[in-house]
Amino acid sequence: MNYIIQAKNLTKIYKGKEVVSDVNLHVKKGEIYGLLGPNGAGKTTIMRMILNLVKPTNGEILLFDQKLTPTSYELFKRIGNIIEYPIFFDKLTARENLNLHCEYIGYYDKSAIDTTLAMVQLQNFEEKQVKDFSLGMKQRLGIARAILSKPELLILDEPLNGLDPVGIKEMRSLFKILKEDYGMTILISSHNLAEIEKIADTIAIIKDGHLINEILMDDIRSENVGYIELETDDIKKSVFVIHEILKIANFKIMDTQTIRIYDSKIAEGEISKALIMNDVLVTKINKKEHSLEDYFLKIINGGGAIA
Repeated sequence: MNYIIQAKNLTKIYKGKEVVSDVNLHVKKGEIYGLLGPNGAGKTTIMRMILNLVKPTNGEILLFDQKLTPTSYELFKRIGNIIEYPIFFDKLTARENLNLHCEYIGYYDKSAIDTTLAMVQLQNFEEKQVKDFSLGMKQRLGIARAILSKPELLILDEPLNGLDPVGIKEMRSLFKILKEDYGMTILISSHNLAEIEKIADTIAIIKDGHLINEILMDDIRSENVGYIELETDDIKKSVFVIHEILKIANFKIMDTQTIRIYDSKIAEGEISKALIMNDVLVTKINKKEHSLEDYFLKIINGGGAIA
């Protein structure tokens, strides 16, 4: 397997407290890898260690199959990143900030600035001083700076912060283009689970500094089948019809009015018809799908059944 990032038994202790504990990550070349977890879970610390901004207390990191050391300067020419909130020279324009970044990293294809500003939808604001940018525009400029040199690896810490729904959709499309057309590997952390679900190939769930699970999104989708949820004013009679007449065994009573049926072989219409024929009033019935949010909450809450 061709891994771009491997973290082995990664641990970080701050002031006697273990904030990252024995974490193992495997980010494959060309994939979008979502790093998920509650606030304070250790996501940013992990990213900082990968970028050599923080030294691990224990464990090791391999980037492009090379062990990360304090002198791994050449590796970082192949990496673009945003960690927390991007900082700029406020009295300079977007173009001037990107031009300075080119000088700083020794990247001399200045025509890339025009292309990159267009990719993040800032082409009409390139001469505007950054101090007059909204939070969302600054976030777009941070992404532009991270992708300007077309790095092989992109590390993005909460890159959707400050973006409106249109901006989020545009950045989602951009990340897919960077992966598919430019071959970038993307490690991304985000609280926006619905968006990560749409773009990620693999996710890792971090809680209290521990890796809870590292799993392919395809495996999550196959594990978490949909269900039919119905609401009725007569739970006892509904259960009798479902179990004794329809011969459905895989169902769950959620509350005094709601039942979830997990038997995918039986259609909504068949269930609804049987209930009505037996004088059960069905106030609502629809098919639902488990989401990444469902899976995330199940894992974070200790692995119990999805409610």
